[in-house]
Amino acid sequence: MEYTFFAKGHENVTSKHKSTFEITTDKSLTLKGDCIIGLNSEITLNDLPIELKKDIQTDNKIIELYLETENASDTIIGTGSSKLTLNHPTDMVCRKSDFTCSRTLMINCDKAAKDLNKELINDLKNNLKLKITIKTS
Repeated sequence: MEYTFFAKGHENVTSKHKSTFEITTDKSLTLKGDCIIGLNSEITLNDLPIELKKDIQTDNKIIELYLETENASDTIIGTGSSKLTLNHPTDMVCRKSDFTCSRTLMINCDKAAKDLNKELINDLKNNLKLKITIKTS
């Protein structure tokens, strides 16, 4: 299954966090939010299609997340878990660890904010649109 939605960058995107990155519906960002890469997301975890949620809630299911801006892209690979509730009203967090909470989209990711393509992050700092595609197989 594949699902695409959009968010936006922000001048305060620093992408320095070592273990997570986040996409949120929030409209503003302070420099303390060093894991946040996308704001103004048009959807929340609650909005994901039920079939996609079922896939993501399967233990060890491979999940691919594609991030694209006008000038750059990146791919993050992680896994799903039956412990994921996928019901947070504003935030989606991808984690290198296996920690789960209502904000978690996927765990055991191969990248965190600090590992993402620098051209992609520069586009986000310039408030460009971020296309996010979640793919399960």
